[in-house]
Amino acid sequence: MTRRREKAAQPVGTRRAARELAFRVLFESDRGDLPLESVFTRAEGAMREGDDTFPSLNPDALSFAESLVKGYDTHRAEVDDQLHRTIRGWSFEQMAQTDLNVLRLATFEMMYTPEPHPPVIESAVRIARKFGGDDSGRFVNGVLAGLSRALQAGGSSS
Repeated sequence: MTRRREKAAQPVGTRRAARELAFRVLFESDRGDLPLESVFTRAEGAMREGDDTFPSLNPDALSFAESLVKGYDTHRAEVDDQLHRTIRGWSFEQMAQTDLNVLRLATFEMMYTPEPHPPVIESAVRIARKFGGDDSGRFVNGVLAGLSRALQAGGSSS
């Protein structure tokens, strides 16, 4: 039992954990209409103080999470525009907020980082399944698969 607790207390260094933190920051920022940077700073402080609301990330993972949050914030208009053109039959107002924020982060990462699309999509689907509704994983997977094809074809999905 003690080993399990010790292992749980050690900082996590996975990109998936970093993406989850970034998602949760986006969600909270959106929900409370708060600046992303201040929500990230608060989440980082809570994590450092041992608050188990957020997983304890190692410095590399925390830096990656911060780069996702700041990158999305910088490219918000382009990411949302790309999603508007990619998603058929749904407006942002009709979508679950969890799904939308998962899609926003993954879309930013697919458009503006060299990260290969399959692990980005897999992480997004896992986060959607964890925090979203019954069909969230399938919906996120479908949108991101279409986006990946469009980006690899060199265009937008309009």
